[in-house]
Amino acid sequence: MLTTLVASSKGGCGKSTLVTQLASHWAQAGQHTVIIDTDRQGSSYRWAGLRPDNVPGVLALSGGRKVLQRLPPDTSQLLIDTPAGAGERELEPFLGQASVLLVPVLPSSFDLHATLGFIETLRRIDRIRRGKLPVALVANRLKPWTHASQDAVAQLAEESPFPIVAQLRDSQAYVLLGALGKGIFDYQSEQVRGHQQDWKPLLRWIKRQQ
Repeated sequence: MLTTLVASSKGGCGKSTLVTQLASHWAQAGQHTVIIDTDRQGSSYRWAGLRPDNVPGVLALSGGRKVLQRLPPDTSQLLIDTPAGAGERELEPFLGQASVLLVPVLPSSFDLHATLGFIETLRRIDRIRRGKLPVALVANRLKPWTHASQDAVAQLAEESPFPIVAQLRDSQAYVLLGALGKGIFDYQSEQVRGHQQDWKPLLRWIKRQQ
Protein backbone atom coordinates (compact mmCIF):
# COMPACT_ATOMS: atom_id res chain seq x y z
CA MET A 1 0.00 0.00 0.00
CA LEU A 2 1.26 3.46 -0.94
CA THR A 3 0.42 6.15 1.62
CA THR A 4 0.51 9.78 0.49
CA LEU A 5 0.49 12.32 3.33
CA VAL A 6 -0.46 15.88 2.32
CA ALA A 7 0.37 18.69 4.72
CA SER A 8 1.00 22.43 4.92
CA SER A 9 1.17 25.18 7.50
CA LYS A 10 -1.23 27.30 5.41
CA GLY A 11 -4.95 26.92 4.90
CA GLY A 12 -6.45 27.22 1.43
CA CYS A 13 -3.28 26.14 -0.35
CA GLY A 14 -4.79 23.12 -2.10
CA LYS A 15 -4.28 20.12 0.19
CA SER A 16 -7.74 18.76 -0.52
CA THR A 17 -7.31 19.43 -4.24
CA LEU A 18 -4.17 17.31 -4.24
CA VAL A 19 -5.85 14.54 -2.27
CA THR A 20 -9.03 14.38 -4.34
CA GLN A 21 -7.35 14.64 -7.75
CA LEU A 22 -4.85 11.92 -6.91
CA ALA A 23 -7.71 9.81 -5.54
CA SER A 24 -9.64 10.17 -8.79
CA HIS A 25 -6.55 9.18 -10.77
CA TRP A 26 -5.89 6.02 -8.80
CA ALA A 27 -9.56 5.07 -8.63
CA GLN A 28 -9.81 5.38 -12.40
CA ALA A 29 -6.72 3.16 -12.66
CA GLY A 30 -8.65 0.43 -10.83
CA GLN A 31 -6.82 0.74 -7.53
CA HIS A 32 -8.74 0.53 -4.27
CA THR A 33 -8.33 4.06 -2.94
CA VAL A 34 -9.04 5.39 0.56
CA ILE A 35 -8.92 8.93 1.93
CA ILE A 36 -8.40 9.70 5.61
CA ASP A 37 -9.56 13.26 6.26
CA THR A 38 -8.19 14.63 9.54
CA ASP A 39 -9.23 18.21 8.80
CA ARG A 40 -12.29 19.52 10.66
CA GLN A 41 -13.54 21.12 7.44
CA GLY A 42 -13.89 17.64 5.96
CA SER A 43 -13.54 18.74 2.32
CA SER A 44 -12.03 15.48 1.06
CA TYR A 45 -14.51 13.44 3.08
CA ARG A 46 -17.46 15.29 1.54
CA TRP A 47 -15.97 15.00 -1.96
CA ALA A 48 -15.81 11.21 -1.72
CA GLY A 49 -19.41 11.10 -0.56
CA LEU A 50 -20.49 13.13 -3.60
CA ARG A 51 -18.96 10.81 -6.19
CA PRO A 52 -21.68 9.65 -8.59
CA ASP A 53 -22.32 6.06 -9.59
CA ASN A 54 -20.77 6.45 -13.04
CA VAL A 55 -17.21 6.89 -11.68
CA PRO A 56 -15.13 4.54 -9.48
CA GLY A 57 -15.82 5.04 -5.80
CA VAL A 58 -13.36 6.30 -3.22
CA LEU A 59 -13.80 5.37 0.45
CA ALA A 60 -13.38 8.28 2.88
CA LEU A 61 -12.82 8.01 6.63
CA SER A 62 -12.47 10.81 9.16
CA GLY A 63 -10.51 10.87 12.38
CA GLY A 64 -7.02 10.35 13.72
CA ARG A 65 -4.62 7.50 14.33
CA LYS A 66 -7.30 4.94 15.21
CA VAL A 67 -8.80 5.26 11.73
CA LEU A 68 -5.80 3.37 10.37
CA GLN A 69 -7.17 0.26 12.08
CA ARG A 70 -10.33 0.49 9.96
CA LEU A 71 -8.62 0.40 6.57
CA PRO A 72 -9.95 -2.31 4.25
CA PRO A 73 -7.29 -5.00 3.70
CA ASP A 74 -7.39 -4.51 -0.09
CA THR A 75 -6.45 -0.81 0.11
CA SER A 76 -3.72 -0.06 -2.43
CA GLN A 77 -3.69 3.76 -2.29
CA LEU A 78 -4.15 5.68 0.96
CA LEU A 79 -4.26 9.49 0.98
CA ILE A 80 -4.18 11.49 4.23
CA ASP A 81 -5.54 15.05 4.23
CA THR A 82 -4.27 17.00 7.25
CA PRO A 83 -5.53 20.28 8.80
CA ALA A 84 -3.96 23.67 8.16
CA GLY A 85 -1.18 24.58 10.54
CA ALA A 86 -0.29 20.97 11.26
CA GLY A 87 3.06 20.59 12.98
CA GLU A 88 5.06 17.55 13.99
CA ARG A 89 2.65 16.70 16.81
CA GLU A 90 -0.36 16.65 14.47
CA LEU A 91 1.51 14.75 11.76
CA GLU A 92 3.14 12.26 14.11
CA PRO A 93 0.29 9.68 14.04
CA PHE A 94 0.80 9.29 10.28
CA LEU A 95 4.53 9.86 9.73
CA GLY A 96 5.39 6.21 10.32
CA GLN A 97 2.70 5.10 7.88
CA ALA A 98 3.52 7.59 5.11
CA SER A 99 5.36 6.57 1.95
CA VAL A 100 5.65 10.16 0.64
CA LEU A 101 4.81 13.63 1.96
CA LEU A 102 3.50 16.35 -0.36
CA VAL A 103 3.45 20.06 0.49
CA PRO A 104 1.30 22.32 -1.73
CA VAL A 105 2.29 25.99 -1.92
CA LEU A 106 0.70 29.04 -3.53
CA PRO A 107 2.72 31.66 -5.46
CA SER A 108 2.48 34.54 -2.99
CA SER A 109 5.04 36.05 -0.63
CA PHE A 110 2.92 35.14 2.42
CA ASP A 111 2.59 31.54 1.33
CA LEU A 112 6.25 31.20 0.40
CA HIS A 113 7.32 32.57 3.79
CA ALA A 114 4.97 30.22 5.64
CA THR A 115 6.02 27.24 3.54
CA LEU A 116 9.73 27.84 4.06
CA GLY A 117 9.10 27.93 7.81
CA PHE A 118 7.10 24.72 7.58
CA ILE A 119 9.93 23.11 5.61
CA GLU A 120 12.31 23.86 8.48
CA THR A 121 9.89 22.06 10.81
CA LEU A 122 9.79 19.07 8.47
CA ARG A 123 13.59 18.92 8.22
CA ARG A 124 13.81 18.35 11.97
CA ILE A 125 11.50 15.32 11.89
CA ASP A 126 13.67 12.26 12.41
CA ARG A 127 12.32 10.11 9.60
CA ILE A 128 12.66 12.94 7.10
CA ARG A 129 16.10 13.96 8.39
CA ARG A 130 17.33 10.40 7.87
CA GLY A 131 15.98 10.31 4.31
CA LYS A 132 13.39 7.64 5.11
CA LEU A 133 10.37 9.75 4.10
CA PRO A 134 10.59 11.51 0.70
CA VAL A 135 9.17 15.04 0.69
CA ALA A 136 8.19 17.07 -2.37
CA LEU A 137 6.59 20.44 -3.05
CA VAL A 138 3.71 21.09 -5.44
CA ALA A 139 3.36 24.65 -6.75
CA ASN A 140 -0.37 25.24 -6.97
CA ARG A 141 -2.74 27.72 -8.64
CA LEU A 142 -0.02 29.13 -10.87
CA LYS A 143 -0.53 31.60 -13.67
CA PRO A 144 2.53 30.45 -15.63
CA TRP A 145 2.44 33.44 -17.97
CA THR A 146 2.93 35.93 -15.11
CA HIS A 147 6.19 37.10 -13.58
CA ALA A 148 4.73 36.61 -10.09
CA SER A 149 4.26 32.87 -10.59
CA GLN A 150 7.60 32.47 -12.34
CA ASP A 151 9.46 34.36 -9.61
CA ALA A 152 7.70 32.43 -6.84
CA VAL A 153 8.65 29.07 -8.35
CA ALA A 154 12.24 30.24 -8.85
CA GLN A 155 12.52 31.44 -5.24
CA LEU A 156 11.02 28.24 -3.89
CA ALA A 157 13.37 26.10 -5.98
CA GLU A 158 16.35 28.11 -4.72
CA GLU A 159 15.49 28.10 -1.03
CA SER A 160 13.90 24.70 -0.50
CA PRO A 161 15.92 21.52 0.12
CA PHE A 162 12.99 19.53 -1.25
CA PRO A 163 12.18 19.34 -4.98
CA ILE A 164 9.25 21.00 -6.71
CA VAL A 165 7.77 18.03 -8.54
CA ALA A 166 4.74 19.65 -10.19
CA GLN A 167 3.41 23.03 -11.23
CA LEU A 168 -0.39 23.12 -11.36
CA ARG A 169 -2.09 25.94 -13.23
CA ASP A 170 -4.89 27.99 -11.71
CA SER A 171 -8.23 26.71 -12.99
CA GLN A 172 -11.88 26.82 -12.02
CA ALA A 173 -12.14 23.23 -13.26
CA TYR A 174 -10.94 21.94 -9.88
CA VAL A 175 -13.63 23.92 -8.04
CA LEU A 176 -16.44 22.91 -10.39
CA LEU A 177 -15.51 19.22 -10.49
CA GLY A 178 -14.88 19.12 -6.75
CA ALA A 179 -18.46 20.20 -6.11
CA LEU A 180 -19.58 17.17 -8.13
CA GLY A 181 -17.33 14.67 -6.36
CA LYS A 182 -15.22 14.31 -9.48
CA GLY A 183 -11.69 15.00 -10.63
CA ILE A 184 -10.00 15.78 -13.92
CA PHE A 185 -9.02 12.12 -14.28
CA ASP A 186 -12.68 11.15 -14.42
CA TYR A 187 -12.82 12.72 -17.90
CA GLN A 188 -10.95 12.18 -21.14
CA SER A 189 -12.05 15.26 -23.08
CA GLU A 190 -9.62 17.54 -24.88
CA GLN A 191 -10.49 20.26 -22.40
CA VAL A 192 -9.03 18.44 -19.38
CA ARG A 193 -6.03 16.78 -21.04
CA GLY A 194 -3.89 19.86 -20.56
CA HIS A 195 -4.67 19.81 -16.85
CA GLN A 196 -3.87 16.11 -16.66
CA GLN A 197 -0.46 16.83 -18.19
CA ASP A 198 0.32 19.12 -15.24
CA TRP A 199 0.05 16.10 -12.90
CA LYS A 200 2.31 13.72 -14.80
CA PRO A 201 5.60 14.85 -13.20
CA LEU A 202 4.05 14.41 -9.74
CA LEU A 203 2.70 10.95 -10.58
CA ARG A 204 6.09 9.92 -11.97
CA TRP A 205 7.85 11.16 -8.81
CA ILE A 206 5.45 9.25 -6.56
CA LYS A 207 5.91 6.09 -8.62
CA ARG A 208 9.70 6.33 -8.26
CA GLN A 209 9.35 6.30 -4.47
CA GLN A 210 7.57 2.91 -4.43
